[in-house]
Amino acid sequence: MLDIHVPTVASPSIVPDETIDRAHLFKMTLGDHSLEGEVLRLFDRQCRMLLERMKGADANCVKALAHTIDGSARGVGAWRVARAACAVEIAANGGADTAAAIQMLAREVDDTLVMVADLLRVH
Repeated sequence: MLDIHVPTVASPSIVPDETIDRAHLFKMTLGDHSLEGEVLRLFDRQCRMLLERMKGADANCVKALAHTIDGSARGVGAWRVARAACAVEIAANGGADTAAAIQMLAREVDDTLVMVADLLRVH
């Protein structure tokens, strides 16, 4: 079990544990549904690609990839993904085994991408 203190990810949402903060996403895409769909598709592809690249990567690379996922997650309001990515960064920075943190991140990404797929069906 990974025992790392993860800093709180600032969430402008009153429901910070929702899978995707729709109000935040709306604000970030200026209410443009076409842009929202494009941003969600990019988030989906990026998360999948970067998680795949983490496999077998050294700690510095894992840290950089997790940092990128963290930023992307914050952009779409995926606060749980952002927190999990932050935990990977902390583990990699501290020289800890990152496997458990990466598994946690992968689970959060998987859960979030289910909602992303649902949202994309309406775009």
